[in-house]
Amino acid sequence: MTSVETDVQSCLKTLIDPNTGKDFVTGKSVKKITATNGEVQVEIELGYPAASQRGMVQQQIEEALKRLPGVNKVCVDVRQRIVAHAAQQGMKLLPGVKNVIAVASGKGGVGKSTTAVNLALALAAEGAKVGMLDADVYGPSLPTMLGVDGTPQSEDGETIEPLEAYGLQVMSIGFMIDVDTPMVWRGPMATQALDQLLRQTKWRDLDYLVVDMPPGTGDIQLTLAQKVPVTGAVIVTTPQDIALIDARKGYKMFEKVSIPVVGIVENMSIHICSHCGHTERIFGEGGAAKMGADYRLPVLGALPLDLHIREQADSGKPTVVSDPEGKIATIYKEIARKTAVAIAGKAVDFSSKFPNIVVQNT
Repeated sequence: MTSVETDVQSCLKTLIDPNTGKDFVTGKSVKKITATNGEVQVEIELGYPAASQRGMVQQQIEEALKRLPGVNKVCVDVRQRIVAHAAQQGMKLLPGVKNVIAVASGKGGVGKSTTAVNLALALAAEGAKVGMLDADVYGPSLPTMLGVDGTPQSEDGETIEPLEAYGLQVMSIGFMIDVDTPMVWRGPMATQALDQLLRQTKWRDLDYLVVDMPPGTGDIQLTLAQKVPVTGAVIVTTPQDIALIDARKGYKMFEKVSIPVVGIVENMSIHICSHCGHTERIFGEGGAAKMGADYRLPVLGALPLDLHIREQADSGKPTVVSDPEGKIATIYKEIARKTAVAIAGKAVDFSSKFPNIVVQNT
């Protein structure tokens, strides 16, 4: 390594990735440094989807390196590479899926499904390949929220092709039943149906599969947590004490089955009057922060109680796609980025890299 390359590496050790909080060398983002006749080339690889961040990172590094003595020209190539990360011990990855993110709540009515849909869309907007599974067999909402109408087909007679919406690969029991048909199923039937949807869907090279979990901590949730290789979970709650009691139960369920919870999303955090601008914390204040402090979990973001979020979801065009540059979409994107960064910090799964060893008599 030349003296200029050494200086470049030392400089990169002082520059902090604002998304991970680590310098680019410690965070193993620096893949290559070359310096020839005063021209420096640096290759940076981010482990999380970062379409909106690449320009900022590139500018940050270029400005710092141009100040180094002996450097006349700087070229920084910033790219992203999302790999599979470890799930529960002994769990094999799903075919075609690198990472599974479970979005859960202890109770219904806290905006979990709306959060899950916008989280998936935000990850896709940042350049990831994303799928979404509606795991709420009794009350599927994905077809309505994404405005998807159609019946999944099978090309090989064994697997089901996911439908597509806004760049997402999506699957829901709601695609296979009439909207007015109730699912009068006992737990084992619902669990089996969900397992089939998950494993027989032909997911295609997904960086993330976002699973919208049913509310509660019952049979379906427990079975899903025990059988599905979940990389990380996100808990959605409101600041209300009643919601937080159940959110804590959701956290404890994941803890029992060794699934890491990457953070909490506080929904309906504050209401802003659309007429006068008056703010009011209808469901209380600081609930997610208190839960986060108790369990050492980060609060990934706080969303307002806003009429437009509901209207956009009901119309089949969620906030991240209907108002991608708006304030609320920005919050969803920050939540998605923090979630992806937390997953990128987990151990890498190498199970798919190992060859199968076959012993033969010769």
